Amino acid sequence: MAFKVTGVEQGEWAVLGVSGELDLVTSPVLRQRVHDVVAEGHHCLVLDLSGVFFCDSSGVGVLIAARRLIRSCRGRLRLILPAQGASDGSHVNRVLGALGVRRLFDVYGDIDSATADEEDPLSA
Repeated sequence: MAFKVTGVEQGEWAVLGVSGELDLVTSPVLRQRVHDVVAEGHHCLVLDLSGVFFCDSSGVGVLIAARRLIRSCRGRLRLILPAQGASDGSHVNRVLGALGVRRLFDVYGDIDSATADEEDPLSA
């Protein structure tokens, strides 16, 4: 599966759907897309990582940098991991947990819950 980043807007949220491998080669693409979205004035960002089947430390670095950028704009960043993987099955979730940074992110199971303000994130 080739790496791909797609973008849509849902209410006040910009949603970037990411699929494929998030690694040293592809992470600059996601980093640039996040910067582009913020430059367009979107400060509420959802990264849908449900299509990511591999993530290395450079991918995690992009996620942390995105969090830092969004926070500097007083915005909100939410991650989507597969509903069945948010607790144990998602590769990205396991990597975030192993590196001890999972707690930094609000994680949701799907786009609808991530873009609804009344929803609580899935537990760590």
